[in-house]
Order: sequence, then C-alpha cells, then structure tokens
Amino acid sequence: MIEDFDVTSDWHVAAPYPFLRRLRAASPVFKSEHLGAYVLTRHADVRAAYADPRSFSSKGSLTISRSLTRETREKLGEHGSFLSSFVANVDPPDHTRLRRSVSRAFTPRAVAALEQRFRRLNEDLLDRVAPRGHADFVSDLGHEPSIKLTARFIGVPEADEAFVQSHVKDWFQLFLSPQPPERQLELAGSFLDYLDYVDRLVDARAKDPRDDFTSLMTALIGAELTHREVVELISTILLGGNDTVPNQLGNTVLRLLREGVWPVPDALLANASEECMRVDGASLGSFRYAARELTLHGVTIPAGALVLLSTDSAGHDESVFPDPDRFVIDRPNAAEHLVFGYGIHFCVGAALARLQLRPALAVLGPRLPGLRLVPGQDIAYRRSIVGRGLSRLAVEW
Repeated sequence: MIEDFDVTSDWHVAAPYPFLRRLRAASPVFKSEHLGAYVLTRHADVRAAYADPRSFSSKGSLTISRSLTRETREKLGEHGSFLSSFVANVDPPDHTRLRRSVSRAFTPRAVAALEQRFRRLNEDLLDRVAPRGHADFVSDLGHEPSIKLTARFIGVPEADEAFVQSHVKDWFQLFLSPQPPERQLELAGSFLDYLDYVDRLVDARAKDPRDDFTSLMTALIGAELTHREVVELISTILLGGNDTVPNQLGNTVLRLLREGVWPVPDALLANASEECMRVDGASLGSFRYAARELTLHGVTIPAGALVLLSTDSAGHDESVFPDPDRFVIDRPNAAEHLVFGYGIHFCVGAALARLQLRPALAVLGPRLPGLRLVPGQDIAYRRSIVGRGLSRLAVEW
C-alpha cells in the first residue's frame, strides 16, 4: 500500500523523493484522495500531458482553491476564478493570442537590458549587506533584487513594492496552502485589495503610458486583449517575481552550499542553475483537467477529473536522469527538467526567471566567496500544494 500525498506535512515539500520514486515504479498514475486528483509521475507522461492540451486541458486549472470555505468563496465572488483568463490557464486559441501578446515584451534586446539591471540591483544590495558578515538569505538577499526588477519591468512605483510583496505572500497562503476559515477570510480581503491595486495601475497607464510592461499590454486592450486579461497577466508576473523566482534562488544557494560547490565557476553557472531547478524546483507541478476519458498505464482517468503533472517527480525520473537524487553540476541533460512546463505551455516568464538566477549566482559568488550555512539551524520549507520555498536560511561569510 503506497501512502498518499499530504500537503500539511513537512516531507511533502522537503523530502518527497522516496515517495515519488515508489509511485513512478509501482503506480505511475496515482489517484490521490488527499489532493482530489490523479497524479502523473513519470517524465515521459508529464511531458506528453503538457504537449497535449486536447486531452489535458489548462482551462480553469489555476482557479479557486478547492480548500476554501463557502464564506471565503462568497467574499471573493467573481474573483474566486482569478487567473481564469491567464495564459497558463487557458487552451488554444485564447492561449495562442495571449502568448503572442506577452512575447512582445521579451525581445533579446529587452532581456539583455533586464539582465544588466538585475546585476546592478544585486551589486547595490551587496554593498549594503556584505559588511555585516551574516544574513537570512531569504529575507536579506534572495528576494529584494527580484522584487525590484519585476516592479521596474511591470511599472510598479518603488514606494509600492512592499505593498505588492506583502499581498503576494497573502495570495500564496490563500490559494496554495491550507488555512483555517478565519485566516482565509483575512487573506481574501488582502487578495481583493491586491487585485484592486493592479486594476488601478492598468487604468493609470491607459491614461499616462510609460516605458513598462503594463503600458505595453494596456495599449493592446480592445485590439488583442481584454482589461481583465491584462490585470491577471500583470498580477501573475508579479507573483512569480515576488515569490517563485526568489524561492528558486534560495533553493539553489542551499543546494550549492550543501554540495560544497560554492562559488560556482563561470563556465558551469548555466548548467548548475538548471541542475538546481531539476533537483530542488520551486514549482512542484501543474494541474490540468482531463478533457476526455483517458487510460494510461492501465488506469482510467474520468473526463473532467483533476490531474497533477508532477514536475518534481519528473525531474527525478531515473529513466531520464541517472542517479537522479544526486546533484551533478555538469549533468549533460539537466535542462530537460520540466519546471517551466513544456510545449505550448512552456512558462512565459522562463526567460525572466533564468536571467535572474544565473546573474545572481554570478554576482554573489565573487562578492561572497566564503558564503556558508550557519551550523545547527533547522532547514524548514513553507507548506504548499505546488511550491517549494524556504522559510529562512541563515548564512555567514
């Protein structure tokens, strides 16, 4: 008898790999009562599902959490279906139209300019923090540059960065981690304030366009995009820049320090980043709905059933990555992980994420070559359904 997932337990995020290994071997399509979903665990199946939106539909897959109470759902109202028109939450042809619009912001020239800006943000932060000799990597080093870069990219004023960061944290708690009923209502209020802020930012850029992503997308309202699509797109990129990307950097630094490969040589930075995403991905997977009845590995998935594509398990699939639980800094196929998805649903923010992860390591290594973990600390992750992020990480140098 194979045990089930348990998002309330520490092992679900910190150490699920023995459990996932047993699933890949004995139950590659696993019906999880805890998640209320069928789970695909093998790399080939996860990749194939990403590539087949006709069978595994994205429509509605990121909408309201199934753990919310009726009172919370009522408070959220129409916003309970937040992300219903986000690019990762729809199928073609809407997906094709949305992705085409978003891609306008990620030209090679624009990405190069963002990378240089991000390097400067990291240098400026280190000028302030390095003299201390110690820090909580999560709160003091990992988040600020990404938050500031994402804010500048979107067009969020510097004075509003703390507001956005606070409300993003509330968003993740509301939708992606179990919360008691009273706390859900508090978080729902915060979430509505967050959406109202983004809505007002879009209105402001419509009246006074600037050189930022919000202005670029707002100019497409009516021709290619709806107002709601722009609000949800901006809201979600802010989520990634304020939480997912910094979480990946924290996971990456912890892995590199544990493996004794700090600082990373320049020639290995790119591959080391990919290997860290494979081993300790900030995203554990994506949900889909079965668009029709499907049979896979002898298991019938009913039409309409919720399906989790476990990229966490796929990244540790021994048939693709030999000795998968071992960190190999020069692993030749490290980039075959599926943390960013695959096919038409390859993450629109992947370029933005990669241009932050590698440059951050390139700056941090030479500036803090003696970086090390503070001994004796308990390494703890936040509890989440599909995310991996450290609560704190004490470091010194």
